[in-house]
Amino acid sequence: MHFFPFDFYLITCLLSFVFTLVAVPIWKKGCNFLNIVDDPGHRKIHHVPTPLAGGPAIFSALFLVLLTGIIAAFVFPSLLGSNAISPSSPAFLHGIGSRAPQLIVMLLGSCGMVLLGVFDDKYEIPAIWKFLGQLLIAGFTAAAGLRITVFVPSLLFSYAITILWILTVTNALNFLDNMNGLCAGLGIIVAWGCAWIAAVQGQYLVALMAFAVTGSLLGFLPYNFPKATAFLGDAGSHLVGYWCAILTILPHYYSSQQFNISKWVVLFPLMLLVIPLGDLAFVIFLRWRTGQPIYIGDTNHISHRLVRRGFSHSHAVLLILLAASAVCFLAVYAMTH
Repeated sequence: MHFFPFDFYLITCLLSFVFTLVAVPIWKKGCNFLNIVDDPGHRKIHHVPTPLAGGPAIFSALFLVLLTGIIAAFVFPSLLGSNAISPSSPAFLHGIGSRAPQLIVMLLGSCGMVLLGVFDDKYEIPAIWKFLGQLLIAGFTAAAGLRITVFVPSLLFSYAITILWILTVTNALNFLDNMNGLCAGLGIIVAWGCAWIAAVQGQYLVALMAFAVTGSLLGFLPYNFPKATAFLGDAGSHLVGYWCAILTILPHYYSSQQFNISKWVVLFPLMLLVIPLGDLAFVIFLRWRTGQPIYIGDTNHISHRLVRRGFSHSHAVLLILLAASAVCFLAVYAMTH
């Protein structure tokens, strides 16, 4: 196992947190000015128009953190204070060469998801066009080289499973963006799990990216839970879903040189996302059985069912996040022991 200096992970997470705290109020004003707001209505629990500022704010904060990191690494390398992470060190150069293209793909795909979501938040585009936009972004991600293999030596299979994974996870998180703090909270848990696994295995750039995502989502949470003054919107829920899909692809979970590790560790992403994926499968089955289009929202999600059983909205969200955290902890523990 390899551990990257913890202070750099902490700094990355804190910077993302602070940048998002600052970015959200700015984007709230912009969304109010452009009328990108969520009005009260059917199946809504808020009573005043609320800006859909989460997606642009979180993405812009992450971008600024990465830009700050690049400047610090190449313009002020002495600030890093360690030969192990010097821009001229072999380890750093190897990481840049192998991971930087994937992280660029992730940023471009994230930008695409935010733009798609903002367009939908503003104009409420038909579901088929939104799905085609998601498909285009997922296809670009796979074509750019960020793909799943799962020990199957088939390029066609790799493309198909990657696109299916991105579409499934993105929509699973989008579907669960139905109560304050739920989607962002699940994103924090998944990002932290991926960050920890990447850090333990010495995948420094992946870990830094995942910790940056964790911090940016944490910075949004005070504006979204328990009372919301800003929502993720489709831009934010698409972004969180895409990040969860990509962050679970980026780390290497298995190495032929590590003989004590089972190939079943590739199921780690499914463990991290078991709650949103299980909820997605359940509501799709119910909608199919009742003849309802799967893209028409309803109140059959796990969060709604907990509320109907007497939990408050906040307590229902906290219970789901507690369960997701427990599964994440078990998954990380199993991967590292």
